[in-house]
Amino acid sequence: NNSGYKAQSAKDEMITREVFVSQLVLDEVKRIVEDSEVVKEDDNNWPAPDRVGKQELEIIINGQHISFTCTKLGSVLQVQQSKDPEGLRVFYYLVQDLKCLVFSIVSAHFKIQPIQK
Repeated sequence: NNSGYKAQSAKDEMITREVFVSQLVLDEVKRIVEDSEVVKEDDNNWPAPDRVGKQELEIIINGQHISFTCTKLGSVLQVQQSKDPEGLRVFYYLVQDLKCLVFSIVSAHFKIQPIQK
């Protein structure tokens, strides 16, 4: 998360989180990334990061190491108005899919109560 949380200065550290997941979850993330074909895209014509923030995605898959960076995207309209709407659309929806997966896993984790009260 690099969105300038509570007037964070540029030298402040980025908010980070660390989780441990099963191989099944990693396989699903890999499948989502591969199905998106985002590795075929290039971020050179995507909107550059600005004061609103930036989105970064680093992928290491099948021996390829790819990093994407663009401004924080707020809507599909912003994607459509970019210089590379098709490539940015692939990135935008991949990020949405990954967020959905992560939020679903986190939500399920905190809803499950293995010990009856």
